[in-house]
Amino acid sequence: MYTGPIPAERESPMARSETSSRRARPPAAQRPNACCFCWCCCCSCSCLTVRNEDENRARKSQETKMETIPNCEACTKPTVDEMRLWAQSFDKLMKNPAGRNVFREFLRTEYSEENMLFWLACEDLKKEINKSVIEEKARLIYEDYISILSPKEVSLDSRVREVINKKMQDPTPHTFEDAQLQIYTLMHRDSYPRFLNSSIYRNLIQTGSRSSSES
Repeated sequence: MYTGPIPAERESPMARSETSSRRARPPAAQRPNACCFCWCCCCSCSCLTVRNEDENRARKSQETKMETIPNCEACTKPTVDEMRLWAQSFDKLMKNPAGRNVFREFLRTEYSEENMLFWLACEDLKKEINKSVIEEKARLIYEDYISILSPKEVSLDSRVREVINKKMQDPTPHTFEDAQLQIYTLMHRDSYPRFLNSSIYRNLIQTGSRSSSES
């Protein structure tokens, strides 16, 4: 009587399905952390906020047509000195990928993440040289952030909206330049001061300082 392994063709469909399901399911210990701040060791400064916003973020991501903007930009762990530079100027914060990630998380807590998403989408558009890709991305940006029907519409004045409507007749990588500057200024004047005084930023600095002193 044969007691060896059952040949593949003799396995029942249910057995194969169960085996496949067990293989496809990653072990619980290896599940990626919901927090995109992999470099902050899940400190309380942001991870609790991120977890509380998981449902809201999932809903908003479905409303956005742009697929080129990741939930979190790839970046290296910033040093405490780098994080302190973010308080020197908004430009230094926005030029640093890790800084943009942290600031974006803060904007989520204020329900204004669309401002950063729009700014990033404009930066992405500026890199394009293919005319058909430019036209498609410009259309998606308009539908996501300019259209009054969009739930992620950014706040722009009538003059800028009129300029955009004219430029959309023949989109270029710089179609949204005026609007991008206006949103950048809005984030600088309105959100940035609150970010510097937020628990998210202050706790990051404190946690980073403790880590530096212990090493």
